[in-house]
Order: sequence, then C-alpha cells, then structure tokens
Amino acid sequence: MRKEDRHLEKRSGRWYYQRRVPKRFKPYDDRAVIKASLKTDSVEVARFRRDALEAADDDYWNSMLYLEDGEVAEEAATRLRETLERRYRAASSRALARGFVYAPIEQIVDKADLGEILDRINVIKPIDKGGPSRAEEAEAEALLGAAEQPPVIASEAMEIYQTKIALPKLIKKSPEQKRLWKNTLDRSLRYFTDEIGDIAMTEITRKHGQEYFEFWNKKVQPEDEKIKPMSPKTAARHFGDMRNLYSEYFKYLGDETRQNPFRNLNFKTRRGKKTRAHPPFTDEWVREKILLGSALDGLTREIILAPLMIVETGCRPSEIINLRPEDIVLDHDVPHLIIADRDDREVKTETSVRRIPLVGVSLEAAKRAPGGFPKYHDKSNSFSAAANAAFRRRGLFPTEKHVIYSFRHSFEDRMKEAHIDFELRTLLMGHSNERPDYGTGGSLEYRRDELLKIAHPISGELSAFLWTWA
Repeated sequence: MRKEDRHLEKRSGRWYYQRRVPKRFKPYDDRAVIKASLKTDSVEVARFRRDALEAADDDYWNSMLYLEDGEVAEEAATRLRETLERRYRAASSRALARGFVYAPIEQIVDKADLGEILDRINVIKPIDKGGPSRAEEAEAEALLGAAEQPPVIASEAMEIYQTKIALPKLIKKSPEQKRLWKNTLDRSLRYFTDEIGDIAMTEITRKHGQEYFEFWNKKVQPEDEKIKPMSPKTAARHFGDMRNLYSEYFKYLGDETRQNPFRNLNFKTRRGKKTRAHPPFTDEWVREKILLGSALDGLTREIILAPLMIVETGCRPSEIINLRPEDIVLDHDVPHLIIADRDDREVKTETSVRRIPLVGVSLEAAKRAPGGFPKYHDKSNSFSAAANAAFRRRGLFPTEKHVIYSFRHSFEDRMKEAHIDFELRTLLMGHSNERPDYGTGGSLEYRRDELLKIAHPISGELSAFLWTWA
C-alpha cells in the first residue's frame, strides 16, 4: 500500500483504519491491533479521518513514555493536553476567519450538505506537486475538521455544569443557597478526583464507577472500628452528584444514550423503622428546662426569640430565620406566619409553602420580632451553629443528639399524640401528601383551634421575662 494510504484497509467498499500497537507500548495499550470504521467509501475523506486517528494514537503513545515516573507522566499529560487545546483553538479560529464554523470531520460529512462540503474544499489553497506545506495542512485541518477536540476532564465538566447546564436550577436560590449548592458539588468533585483522578469524562468507565462505589462503602463501613463511619446519606449525596454530572453533561452534548458508569449503585439504609438523627424534646423538658426566663436570660435576641417561634409552629430554623416583615402577619384575626415561595430564595419543596397560625409562646415571640431576624437572613447555618452552641452551654439539651431542629420533631409528635388530622399535620409541617389535593386544608381559624390543643402553657416567669422584650 502506498505511504499516503498507510493504515487504511478497504472492505466491502468501505474504508477502515487498521494499525498495530507498537511493541514498546503493548504493556500500556491492550488493543494489540486497532480497528475502526472510517464510515466512508471515499479515499480522500478516509485519509483525513485516518490522519486524525493516527495523530491521536501517536500523542497517546508518546505520553506513555513517561508512565514509569508518575510526576513526569502528569507533566507529559499536561503538555499533551495543552498542545491539543492550542491545535483545536487554532483550527477553530482559522475556520472562522474563512467564513466557516469549525466542526469535526465526522459532523461535516454526516450532517453538512454537499454544497457546504464543496465550499470548504474549494476554499482550501491548491496544493503543489511537491506536497502540502504546514500552512496548507493547517488550512485543510481547520476547514475539514481534522483537529482533535481536547477531552474534557471531570473538573471542567463540573464547571460547565455549574455555569451553563444547571443555571435554570439556580434562578430562585438565594446567594447563600447558591454558595452551599456549589460547595457541595465542589466537595463531591474533590472526593472523586482524589480517589479516581481528574480524568477525561469520556474515559470514566464502569470500573471507575465500581472503584468509587467501593471507596464510599469503606467510608460508610470502615474496617477500623476507631474510624467514625460516614452516613449512607452523605455517601449517597456525593456519589449521586457524580452520577448526575455524568448524565447531565452528556445530555448537554446530545449523547443521551451513553450508559452511566455510576448507574444502579446506591447507598440505601436498611429497611425497617427509621430513626431520627435528632430526637424530639419531651414536653416536660421543654416546660421545666427551656420555657423559663432564668434559662434564657443573657442570650441574644435572635437566639431567644427564633427558637421560641419554632416551638409552636414546627418550622424549620431556616424558615424562621428568613422570614420577612410581610411574612409575620400580626394584624389579623388569626395571627400567622407565611412560608412563601419567592423569586430570590428557594423553598425546600413545593409543599413547604404554607400559612401557620401563631399560638402560645410562638405568638409572644413573633410580637417581639415583627421585622424578622435580619442579622441571620440567608445565614441559616450560622444561626443553627450559634443557637446550638448557646443552648448546649446552658445545658438546655438533654443529650448530645438534641439540637434546635429537635423542636420541629417535638411539634410533630405533639400533633400525633393530640390526634390532629393527618392531612392538617402534613400541611403544617410542609410535608408531601400523596392524596389528591382537595380544598385548602382548612381555614386559619380551624388550624389555630387545633394547635391550641397542644400549646405549652406560658409560665409567669417566662411571661415576665418576655415582657422586657416588648
């Protein structure tokens, strides 16, 4: 075969790229003989496609020269990647300068019409008999899409996901919610790259998915009993972030049929009775230890009033801290809170949007904080950390597992024990209900009267203490 037709083989009228792996690279490349259909019966197109595959294989093998030295290998891979990026950018710019958008040769042949293909060929400078110059080769490479697009590594795919793919998901998130969302994804990426490497997305295989799954299995169930295990929920979140990144990235590229290497690998807790991470308070503890002026004296306004507003509403701490003045409705026949869906802050779920009557100590606290808690607005984690620390220092938590969020769990238990209607309970808690949505869930008056059944009594000591905040 002539040199210009090297590594080309024609079978049944179609051209194929066929090449043996050089002996020196066989320890690193198990393909032995590389065979790939060039999907054309034109020898001219086959040569262009052969050149792209040949260059890719040469670059790949040359980078392996340094594999015995890890640091040098990493440097070689970086240099190779930079070379590919420069080559691809140059081809894109050259094509644009000639009035064309750069596209890989496969896309040009498969999707462009004959007219465009001929236009691209006609623009290329005629080649003299002595062979093409480097400039002429670059011209052909740019206009016929022979420059190999550099592979996108996991960290770059994550940046594309955060800045382009996931933008619609961020529309209603507050600045703090966006920050936490990004930090969680960045942490998920860091776990993956530390364990598997910052490899190209196209090179992530099922084997990598299994290795990463085993990594998290060991985190959840460490062999060393002295190591504190991570929760399956944490493992599921970070493993799931990489599964989602892989899926969304290739959907974004239009490759919806690519199999996800992280598929069907999950971290599910064992079936049976669910245990709460944070146990509820007993009524006795709340009344005898917390709802006392002496227990709360000396704490800041926010650390006193925000938890008290949770006691009789069951709201999440983040919902209380992010209330706005218009959400605290006191000049109404039934004073209440509005947990609203806003354009600049995302609620946890659709069912989180609700109106909750204010009764008992929560009503008294709301009267003393009609403008909300601007100090901690959009800083829910900071509030929880400060409140938990303050209550723990005062001995207001019966166990190490109790936190401010335990007031919400207590509220739910108290409603159950008072036989409050299930649908009303789910509505007040902001939980989902699988039943079809009929009606409004009852009037505010009805909701208030039901909550009065479980309201804690306000002691004279607490009443006198709260009076100082009036």
